[in-house]
Amino acid sequence: MAKTLFILNDPPYGTERSYNALRLAGSLARRPGEEVKIFLMGDAANCAKANQKVPQGYYNVELMLQGPATRHGVEVGVCGTCMDARGIADGELAAGTKRGTLSQLTDWTAWADKALVF
Repeated sequence: MAKTLFILNDPPYGTERSYNALRLAGSLARRPGEEVKIFLMGDAANCAKANQKVPQGYYNVELMLQGPATRHGVEVGVCGTCMDARGIADGELAAGTKRGTLSQLTDWTAWADKALVF
C-alpha cells in the first residue's frame, strides 16, 4: 500500500496551492491501495474552518476536505499552534478535521512513503 502525506501551508483562497493540493489528494485517495493523510499548517489552518461561505460557482475548500475525510478515510490534522495564532478554536473546525501537533506531523512524515508540500 502506498502512503502519501500532503502538507499544506497556503491559505484556502487567494492562491490556488491548497485547492490544487486537495484536488490531488482527493484523486489519489480514490485509487485502490493508496493511503493519504493531510496536515494543514500556517495559513492553511484556515482551510479547516467550518461554515465557509463562498460565491456561487466558486470552490469551497471546507467541502474539499470533508469529501476525502468522510468517503476515503483520509486523516486531516490541523496544526494547533497555527490554529491558536489565527484564533481558530477546536469547535470551529470542519467535520473530519482535528487539531494536530508537530509530534503528529513528525509521526506522519516517518509513516509516509512520500511527502508532498504545497
